[in-house]
Amino acid sequence: LIGEYEQDIGPLKGAQVVARAWTDPDFKARLLADGNAIAELGLIGGENLVVVENTPADHHMVVCTLCSCYPWRVLGLPPTWYKSFAYRSRAVIEPRAVLREFGVELPEEVTVHVHDSSAELRWMVIPERPAGTDGLSEEALAALVSRDAMIGVATVSAP
Repeated sequence: LIGEYEQDIGPLKGAQVVARAWTDPDFKARLLADGNAIAELGLIGGENLVVVENTPADHHMVVCTLCSCYPWRVLGLPPTWYKSFAYRSRAVIEPRAVLREFGVELPEEVTVHVHDSSAELRWMVIPERPAGTDGLSEEALAALVSRDAMIGVATVSAP
């Protein structure tokens, strides 16, 4: 059951949200304005969800510096590293170094935004849609999206 929530049930729901945002600009606008727009997809947990979007100019990543607040209803169970003191402290102090350790190398001109989740406010990242995916269906797009990309510590690659 834990494995299902870590790798399947939760992340698949979030990936579905991302894929819809990539293919439906109106949905994306509603989602960025109000995380509760996930209810349009039959999902719960959006009432305290803030959604941000990675772009060529801005990269967002999520951390919970006090504990491990996390939108598990959309992203599944948090990864072990998300709860670690090292991630929680270093993500705020040296986010580019942390991103590099996850394999994300950003140009200096990209602004990195670190969002601190709390019991009242949870964050989710819409990663950049990879080039060359224009002809893919929502299902195919969702299959490309990882939980880590929705936390902001990974990028999405074209198939």
